Amino acid sequence: MDKNQIKNLVRQMTLKEKAGQVTQLPSRYFQIKGSQLTGTENKLGITECEKWQAGSILGKMDAESMRNIQAENMKRSRLKIPMMFMTDIIHGYQTIFPVPLAMSCSFNPELVEKSAAVSAKEGSAAGYQVTFSPMVDVVRDPRWGRVMESFGEDKRLNADFGSAMVRGYQGEDLKHPESMAACVKHFAAYGAVQGGRDYNTADVSEYSLRNQYLPPFKACIDAGTKLVMAAFQALNGVPATANRWLLNDILRSEMEFQGTVISDWGAVMELIRHGVAENDTDAGEEALRAGIQIEMATTTIMKNIDEYVNLDPNIEILLDRAVESILLLKKELGLFEDPYRGVNALREKNQLRCAKNRQAALEMALESCVLLENHAVLPLQKDTSIVLAGPYAESQEILGPWSVDGVVEDAVSVAQGLRNRGGCLKSIIPLPFEKISKQEMEHILEDSKKADVTILALGEPELWSGEAGCRSEITLPESQCRLVKELFENKIKTVVLLFNGRPLDLRSIVPYSDAIIEMWFPGTEGGNAAADLLFGTVNPSGHLTMSFPYGSGQIPVYYNMGNTGRPKELLEQEPRYKSQYLNIPNEPLYQFGYGLSYTNFVVVFDGEIQKLDDGAYSVPIKVTNTGNRAGKAVIQVYIHKMKSKVARPVKELAAYQKVMIRAGESVSINIPLEKKSWDYWIPNIGWTKDAGHYKIMVGTDSQYVEECDLIVE
Repeated sequence: MDKNQIKNLVRQMTLKEKAGQVTQLPSRYFQIKGSQLTGTENKLGITECEKWQAGSILGKMDAESMRNIQAENMKRSRLKIPMMFMTDIIHGYQTIFPVPLAMSCSFNPELVEKSAAVSAKEGSAAGYQVTFSPMVDVVRDPRWGRVMESFGEDKRLNADFGSAMVRGYQGEDLKHPESMAACVKHFAAYGAVQGGRDYNTADVSEYSLRNQYLPPFKACIDAGTKLVMAAFQALNGVPATANRWLLNDILRSEMEFQGTVISDWGAVMELIRHGVAENDTDAGEEALRAGIQIEMATTTIMKNIDEYVNLDPNIEILLDRAVESILLLKKELGLFEDPYRGVNALREKNQLRCAKNRQAALEMALESCVLLENHAVLPLQKDTSIVLAGPYAESQEILGPWSVDGVVEDAVSVAQGLRNRGGCLKSIIPLPFEKISKQEMEHILEDSKKADVTILALGEPELWSGEAGCRSEITLPESQCRLVKELFENKIKTVVLLFNGRPLDLRSIVPYSDAIIEMWFPGTEGGNAAADLLFGTVNPSGHLTMSFPYGSGQIPVYYNMGNTGRPKELLEQEPRYKSQYLNIPNEPLYQFGYGLSYTNFVVVFDGEIQKLDDGAYSVPIKVTNTGNRAGKAVIQVYIHKMKSKVARPVKELAAYQKVMIRAGESVSINIPLEKKSWDYWIPNIGWTKDAGHYKIMVGTDSQYVEECDLIVE
């Protein structure tokens, strides 16, 4: 079927059939019991016949359910148009990988692409063809629960890792039954919601929007993403779902996106509460005119399409474009050739949580964890006697938010991981997240005095992060902090493993810990990853992609902040009248790009920066491993424009490379700075090559760097 055939198919469709194609309904409206369709819940005000005109379904399902629903649809569909099945596969389907914020800490896009490919294999085997991932919202406020779903505070990393996931999901041929179409979200600037509060408004200058928030979406479009999801929030006063400038002028015209635009869950009806629509009739029309082509989980367009067209026949032209886009996506997925895409129970059974997939999850977890502190205690010897305590000591609830179909019982806990790796566990003491009792505290102290080291598996409950998991204070529960301090005061050697979905204020535990490993929510293989890192089987190589604030009062705090006319660091003799806090440092507790290893790396320039024939530049760097064990160094290259027409950030990540280096070895590498590294959007000028004098900085984090000058022509 080609595009002309699709246009011809659209011409044969009734108005109601077209409206059905742009409607997406939750799977609960198509209940399955065994192999039989049963009576369905229906609170959307549509008839049973209208329900079966829906073009796509989202939500929980399995291979058998998908086949049954599709079979019934193909019987009912007058023109034999298959349904699409979509879901939220964010960091794994049943084999769960670390949360996306953790995955970006690997600084390894190839590994992230591999994880997305595994997720696509599992998800497609269960009957899905589209995933609502990746999320490339640049995020600078850790109070926002959905930071765990992002790739952090930097546009370059969101672009690179978002593109990697698009490639991993979609593969080389979208018709291949093990691929899935990607849907990049949330367009745009949802990561800038005010107060770090989900669904809240975002007020972002066009300068920041174009230079920070939009580039990751453009990168994913260039990588071939098939869908873009409009954000929930109002952007500069106009809800994204009804924002014609955003969805047409920017997304379609400037970014040249040719795929399908979908709303977020219920967002069309929420236009009423935003105050830009009076009722559902008004809301559906606003969304359709703005460029929404699939309405998720509500039915305003389906119910009101006759009225729209009667009042303005041109509405049908917009509807036809939307339907053509949807049918083209179904064609690209191969659904017209095989509505089931090779889905069956045997394929599903063989794909889900197989050994190969679990190994990929372990690799991802090992490179995602970040060693924050180590005062000569790690790595541990296998015969080290260990007391393991804390809310995550034995818990398998380490998959993290948005692990919708993950099997908790299949996850490896810290206790099991230590046993698997031959650890010497003297005792295991599970604890509540809050209100650790005096008796529990005494039990830990008593056992700890008889062991070589105490490992505390601490953190946030899973529901404290993720969608709607926003928090005004981002500290650990007070009783967990008190436990760490109590062990310190009793001279107990203490290692903290942190399980959480966001950067935390860790001032209450850092001075009292001998070592801290940020585990994030590490997924199915989390316990094995923890043990491999603790025992040094694998050398930690994760680096932070989001700054850990010194305190909530600093928020937002991020590495590429704008310049100020009175920078604190250049006015050391001025006690007051400069850009500073009076009671805390300006700097975060742990900066962007930070991460320790069991070895040490020295990074220096290795000659002059060379201009290449294609207009890019090559940065020669020498990296030396000065320690006694091999490790992976994350080399980061930052740029700063010395003079521009606008006050540019103090530094911007331009390139990076992860390199394995043997103990005592020096490695020379060349990291390219692409031509687009110098592109910047300047008000009243637009996108331009901002040529001139730059500082080029190289190092293993954003603070401690070597510098040199470069004149970009």
